[in-house]
Amino acid sequence: MKTFEYDILSFPMTRKTSLADMRTCLNQKGADGWEVVSISSSEFANIGHTVFLKRETIATGATT
Repeated sequence: MKTFEYDILSFPMTRKTSLADMRTCLNQKGADGWEVVSISSSEFANIGHTVFLKRETIATGATT
């Protein structure tokens, strides 16, 4: 059976380069096997984005 682990990242949108920083971070997480599941954005005063990620865990033991 597949199992997963999860991570949550927050990205405040406080600078013009914030989206570029977000892309760089997500590309690094993707290289480590993480996949974006969902993004929640707050449009009120450009507060930012919350990103939910998951990746499959590696089985540590075989079952028979």
